[in-house]
Amino acid sequence: MTTQPAFITPEVLRWARERSRFSIEEAASKASVKPDQLASWEAPGDNRPSFRQAQKLAHALHVPFGYFFLSAPPVERPALPDLRTVADDRRDSFSPDFLDLLNDVLRKQQWYREALEDESAERLPFIGRFELDHNENQVAEDISRTLEINESFRTQAWSWESFLTKLIERVESFRILVLRSSIVKNDTHRKLSVDEFRGFAVNDDLAPLIFLNGQDSKAAQIFTLAHELAHLWIGKSGISNPDLGSPRLSHNQPIERFCNRVAAEVLVPQESFLVEWQRSQEIRENVTRLNRHYRVSSLVILRRAFDLRKLTWEEYNTHYQAEVERLKARQSVQQSEGGGNFYATLGMRNSKQIIRAVVSAAFEGRMPYRDAARLLGVRVEKLERVATEFRVR
Repeated sequence: MTTQPAFITPEVLRWARERSRFSIEEAASKASVKPDQLASWEAPGDNRPSFRQAQKLAHALHVPFGYFFLSAPPVERPALPDLRTVADDRRDSFSPDFLDLLNDVLRKQQWYREALEDESAERLPFIGRFELDHNENQVAEDISRTLEINESFRTQAWSWESFLTKLIERVESFRILVLRSSIVKNDTHRKLSVDEFRGFAVNDDLAPLIFLNGQDSKAAQIFTLAHELAHLWIGKSGISNPDLGSPRLSHNQPIERFCNRVAAEVLVPQESFLVEWQRSQEIRENVTRLNRHYRVSSLVILRRAFDLRKLTWEEYNTHYQAEVERLKARQSVQQSEGGGNFYATLGMRNSKQIIRAVVSAAFEGRMPYRDAARLLGVRVEKLERVATEFRVR
């Protein structure tokens, strides 16, 4: 009996492979077919895979199976403005990993928003409070005052890592959702790329959301979090990639340039920094001392010193690269020490606010258990334990 061929569109198959950034050899290996077979299916002609082979290709390339039968490749646009720049170059495409992650996060945010609407929750007054033409220091001051990010708050943290944790908790206490993950959903084989994006913000005065790329170092996540807060304060959604190592932190995008400046001022206020920086001390001594004082990473302190002309580019670049290597080694050791706590990871990937709202809705009969489990990315039988861990009941 002959296997029925799947009359897919060769151009769409090639698009799907290139979209996933796989070579023919890589894609063939993932789909368990020979490279010359795959190449023949991508070329114009009569060669076609079987339905089973086409389904395996769709799975390997992370595209819906039905896409293969379109007459031409679909145009995919994310639901958020693309503000990414790396070394001042715009990025022209998105990986399937990013698109799948974004859709998953937006689905959770939309569900939470609708839940808040049902409860007649109040709009958040600070979202979109400023415009792009306002003074960035004024915006930074309002963020710091609203969230109470001050000397007293900083002294509650014993390190910049502790500061990041406490800052996220503080931000979430004002009903801003903060999600962090290093992978797509629960798939450990689909790691996010820091080169592609470091974070994004969803502007919404009912359920605003910030996502941080967990593949990035915690040191860099502090700056990205402050950067995305600036997005919300000026009411602008966007996908960002702030790079502390770039000679010009201010990229061509006006929104990104503005949010970078706001973030720097929130984390390390200029007036205070200029007083604290001691010209008589070595650079390393200044950085270590101010790292402890502001509870932010040495990378942020170095960047602030460069932007405020306390360091030349050569001095900055030398110390920055050395610090990046040190932090990479430290992060590598931490990752090799174990996979971490499942429920702590669950809280980061979904936001504790969303978890509590979803589990409550399930237990109160307002949402099927299956739908609640699917939204959070857990098995149905784990919902009881999730409720206990997050003190839902």
